[in-house]
Parts: sequence; structure tokens; C-alpha cells
Amino acid sequence: MPIDELALNQAIERAARAEALQRDELLTEALETLDRDYVKAWRATHARDTDARERLWQAVQVVAKVRDHLAQVVAGGRLAQRELDEIAARAEREKT
Repeated sequence: MPIDELALNQAIERAARAEALQRDELLTEALETLDRDYVKAWRATHARDTDARERLWQAVQVVAKVRDHLAQVVAGGRLAQRELDEIAARAEREKT
């Protein structure tokens, strides 16, 4: 198997794992709880407590980045699958 196909297969495997994580109830619950708790704590801070507000805002952003990263891995896996399908179709055409 050429290196490109190996990398594509690895991307597809990572995408499957990322999709499983996105569907995992415990992880979903944890991320939702963190997001909700950070926003709640942010709302409870005093207006002049800019350090705490900044840290909580950053925490909310990190939770979002975790979700975005998983989505990007899934999208990359879908793209890799299309590329593998094209390679297979090309190889099939060359046989005939």
C-alpha cells in the first residue's frame, strides 16, 4: 500500500474514533456540563473581576475548540474516504 493510501486510511480510522467520541454520552455530558458551569460562573463574576471573567471566557473557548477539533477530524476522514474511493475507481478503470 502506498504511503498516501496509508495516510488516508489512518485519517479514516481517526475520523471513526472522533465520531465515536462525538456520540459518546459521557463525553458529551462532560463538555456540556463544563460549558454550562463556565458560563454560569462567568455570569456570577463581578464586573470588575476581569481576570476571572477572562479565564472563564478562555475555558468556554477551549471546550468549543475540543468540539471543533473532533468535527475537523471527522471532516478530514470523509475527505480521505473520497480520495481513497477515487484511487480505487482509477485503478479499476486502468484494469479495463
